[in-house]
Amino acid sequence: MTTAANALDAPPPPARAGVRPEPLPQLDAIVPYKAGESRLPGHEHPIKLSSNENPLGPSPAARAAFAAAAADLALYPEGSAAALRTAIAGATGLEADRIVCSAGSDELFQLLGRAFLAPGDEIIQSQYGFLVYRLVAQQCGAHTRAAPDRDYTADVDAMLALVHERTRIVFLANPNNPTGTYVPAQDIARLHAGLPPHVLLVLDAAYAEYVRRPDYDPGHALAREHQNVLVTRTFSKIHGLANARLGWAHGPAHVIDAIHRVRGPFNVAGPAMAAGIAAIGDAAHAEASADHNDAELAILQAELGAMGFTLTPSVCNFVLVHFPPGHERGGAAAADAHLRAHGYIVRALGAYGLPDALRISVGTRVQNAGLIEALRAFATA
Repeated sequence: MTTAANALDAPPPPARAGVRPEPLPQLDAIVPYKAGESRLPGHEHPIKLSSNENPLGPSPAARAAFAAAAADLALYPEGSAAALRTAIAGATGLEADRIVCSAGSDELFQLLGRAFLAPGDEIIQSQYGFLVYRLVAQQCGAHTRAAPDRDYTADVDAMLALVHERTRIVFLANPNNPTGTYVPAQDIARLHAGLPPHVLLVLDAAYAEYVRRPDYDPGHALAREHQNVLVTRTFSKIHGLANARLGWAHGPAHVIDAIHRVRGPFNVAGPAMAAGIAAIGDAAHAEASADHNDAELAILQAELGAMGFTLTPSVCNFVLVHFPPGHERGGAAAADAHLRAHGYIVRALGAYGLPDALRISVGTRVQNAGLIEALRAFATA
């Protein structure tokens, strides 16, 4: 029988020989995620429409709560985020003990990899799914299988066709970044029904608050009823707290427990939790943000469509604009360069396999009007 004492005296594993410390071999293949740019040479105050941020900013109550929390910067935050989980539960009707909080939903994906993926395992995602899923798999020595989209929308049948004995996680961003499309609730249920019970379905609902379609659902009922569904959410989008790094997940008790076991003991900062509690309590601000997005997205899509650009219809706070290489004014790279020259930063998508498209975030009315004029100049030059 091995005791805690004599386990410490056990011989160490064989050393990895070398002339310097070397990282794990699977890291060599990783191309680090490139966040949306915020600086533009030659422009002191560029218009950033590259990261899908809320142009209205956070709730005034969240700003005040964040500032007030500065009085406690010398103290460690409460490690379980109990007050924030209770606030989320109160606003959503979910169970506080089946919620875990994180430093953005990105951290949740990292923690899921740590808890559920081993070398040789596989994940499945859609063709144009969020790049971080693939990065998480690579970090763990797992492999990614990408199911082809249908009209830039995740195809449930194509995803199910890739499932086999090594599949451990299916990641589905719904709605999806960068395409702005979504999978209806009935198809999400069909996807789940087709998965073996050992496969975890992760529904990334970062943009859920922007979707006002009767057939959309973020998936919390599935996560409540089944042992292999987790829904991830974020405060970065509708709540305007991207700089605070705050996310959360809801799911079955054993999955939440596993995430708690691998997360850091103080993974969410106190000011971020204070801001999150205030933000989720300000439903009027979230509603105003969604209203603004509905109005401005409609204008943006109508104006760009009238110029002859091809758009993928979006339910999010951004639009995917296609610039075929044969366009008489040039492709996506030429449009991007033109916008940058006019002080606008949008998102190039070569890393997503969309070199002929740009993702443009919805900004303020003034920002959107200026971008429309800049693209009109590009289209008619």
